[in-house]
Amino acid sequence: MDAETLTLIFFIGGIILMIIETLIPGGVSFFLGFSGLIVGTLRWLGILEDPATSVITWLFTSVALILAMRPVLMKYWGGESSYKLANEDVEAMDQIVDVIEPINADDNSGRVRFQGISWQAKTMEGEIPAGSKAKIRYRDNVTWIVEPVDELEG
Repeated sequence: MDAETLTLIFFIGGIILMIIETLIPGGVSFFLGFSGLIVGTLRWLGILEDPATSVITWLFTSVALILAMRPVLMKYWGGESSYKLANEDVEAMDQIVDVIEPINADDNSGRVRFQGISWQAKTMEGEIPAGSKAKIRYRDNVTWIVEPVDELEG
């Protein structure tokens, strides 16, 4: 391969990788492209002549830029991030739900509507009639354990 062709490949590849960064953000392809431009410039200046040395320089420069600069840039230009509690049971505790089928302590035949979905429900004691409200206490496998709202507030 001709020396000028390899230099051109580093320049064009670097520019393409930097453009790809605008399509797929993350900071990695930008640094790969930037290091390609650095190596292309070093080859154009005659500092790097051997193709193997050029590739090794590109690899080390890319890794160094990613490790050194990416955390700094992500701190100031990082994407939006939000954290949500992943434990659905904890989020559901104390939620008021509609009882759509009568619930009693003896069997799992009762049902409640929670987040638009019908769920099996059970109460620890007594009975909760259909059409009333109940409060979720916890979940046992796929069955919500509920208590009547009246008893808790009264």
